[in-house]
Amino acid sequence: MTTRAGFVALIGEPNAGKSTLLNRMVGAKVSIVTHKVQTTRARIRGVAMEGDAQLVFVDTPGLFQPRRRLDRAMVAAAWGGAADADVVVLLIEAHRGMTEGVERILEELGNIAKGRRVALAINKIDRVEAPVLLGLTEKMNAAFDFTETFMISAERGHGIDTLRAWLAGEVPEGPWLYPEDQIADLPMRNIAAEITREKLTLRLHQELPYQLTVETENWEERPDGSARIDQLVYVVRDGHKGIVLGNKGETIKAVGKAAREELEEFLGRKVHLFLQVKVRANWLEEAERYSEMGLDFKDGNT
Repeated sequence: MTTRAGFVALIGEPNAGKSTLLNRMVGAKVSIVTHKVQTTRARIRGVAMEGDAQLVFVDTPGLFQPRRRLDRAMVAAAWGGAADADVVVLLIEAHRGMTEGVERILEELGNIAKGRRVALAINKIDRVEAPVLLGLTEKMNAAFDFTETFMISAERGHGIDTLRAWLAGEVPEGPWLYPEDQIADLPMRNIAAEITREKLTLRLHQELPYQLTVETENWEERPDGSARIDQLVYVVRDGHKGIVLGNKGETIKAVGKAAREELEEFLGRKVHLFLQVKVRANWLEEAERYSEMGLDFKDGNT
């Protein structure tokens, strides 16, 4: 049997649907999906099997104009993921078309795509009429020499099998990079922290979610097969702590319940989840926090 294996980078603007596509490709929830932009911080890898091929997806943070150190580190990670991949898939939204952000990505793609196969995936196709799709396809292919163009709906699953089959034929021949039953290379501690952060992001609004991070401090396997997970939620100021806790602790209680239920479903067993909120004013400037997110602290320098 000839096996194939390779890295596939999913790039695009924030909210283009990269995490949804990754989860759909892998068939499990390995990347958090929210309606808020810039929720993917680490380069989460999901592993999908397609016939004799193993596709390792690098889900990069959305590409946008960075303002803060964390933003700059995220953008650097995204381009790093694309530069290291065997195949790059640029995801754009059908109804938004060729935005200024997409134009900037195409310019940068020209620098890193030499000798690399780059596919265009037009997502959310159910939101526009066929003539609009055709026009957008022509415009995008005139702006960049894509190897292949796919029309998909990551949310509904349309066109995903075709894209996955094409990717399987494009990755190089070679041994598999991960065990066949592994779906992500992030440790479970990190995935658990991301699940809790997703619940916080969904629950809270405005700027706050980007100024908090979640860390799994302790993971204890219990004799009865259940797991005790202790997590710390770091915020940058006292006022934020109150918002995260909520009136009489209602917010953090609801977040903990939602995160615990999803973790139990993900792990297939009982979970005891304990959340604590701490103020850590400078976590956005701590190199250690960036390593935990799979980001390079130095990339955040101006």
